[in-house]
Amino acid sequence: MTDVHDKLTRSYNMSQIKGKDTKPEILVRRYLHAKGFRYRLHVKTLPGKPDLVLTKYKTVIFINGCFWHGHKDCRYYVVPKTRTDWWLAKINKNIDNDNNTIAALEQKGWKVIIIWECELKRQKMAPTFDRLIEKIKN
Repeated sequence: MTDVHDKLTRSYNMSQIKGKDTKPEILVRRYLHAKGFRYRLHVKTLPGKPDLVLTKYKTVIFINGCFWHGHKDCRYYVVPKTRTDWWLAKINKNIDNDNNTIAALEQKGWKVIIIWECELKRQKMAPTFDRLIEKIKN
């Protein structure tokens, strides 16, 4: 199956996908800041450049997109019907990178929290934030 867009349109569409300051990331940042937590953003000296670093609690937070990080059993993770092999290889490489990053951070003594994009939808947001605060403080 071929792509439904020409190369220029596809390139433009892909260039609009952000890696920093995404809507889910900003939601979590605003919530934590309102609760009095202070953090650093995208610390380059840590493996994987975590989205949020709470140095006081020796905790890092990754806010993962369900599609890009292959969230199993999630309605937002759907393998594209075009170039399926390529997409699966890319997503599986992302999953491997995530696992390696988590292992490296834990080896350095950091606590790792992963928040999935689907957990930040309106109906799931409150329980997700409650669990987040618990995980940080424990």
